[in-house]
Amino acid sequence: MADTAANRQKVTEWGGVGFRVFQPAATLPQTGDKALFTVTGGRVLLTGLIGEVTVVIETQANNTKLKFNPTATGADQDLCAVLNITADPVGEVYTISGTVGDAMRSDLLIGLNSLLGAGGMILSEGDIELDCAASNTGEVAWTLFYLPLDEGASVEAA
Repeated sequence: MADTAANRQKVTEWGGVGFRVFQPAATLPQTGDKALFTVTGGRVLLTGLIGEVTVVIETQANNTKLKFNPTATGADQDLCAVLNITADPVGEVYTISGTVGDAMRSDLLIGLNSLLGAGGMILSEGDIELDCAASNTGEVAWTLFYLPLDEGASVEAA
């Protein structure tokens, strides 16, 4: 999906969380990972990442996490620890704390102060991916907030 005004717009009324990029609802990756967003043109400060279940997640254990796959050399880096998303209902919301060892958060309501603690996470060029341990049915839509740190840096839906 192209980085257009329809999926990227400056958000100022939310206390400076930056630009918003939307990834429409899609099926879960099946026992593997799938790119959600791509960082290009330099480093960005990830200030928020929110997923919302749009089709009920199948009732079957599925340890799920978000990770970062850098374009440059280097291994994937977890953005959070796993969360079992079995049977999550429509409207369930996922986010991360900004502390790599914390599990992905899940609730029907997550406050704005729950986005990313300690100011966010710095990401270089690469992909933010959703990684599922099982093959479950269900769909999730994602919204990402960021601030560019380098001239020309941006994020787009993958």
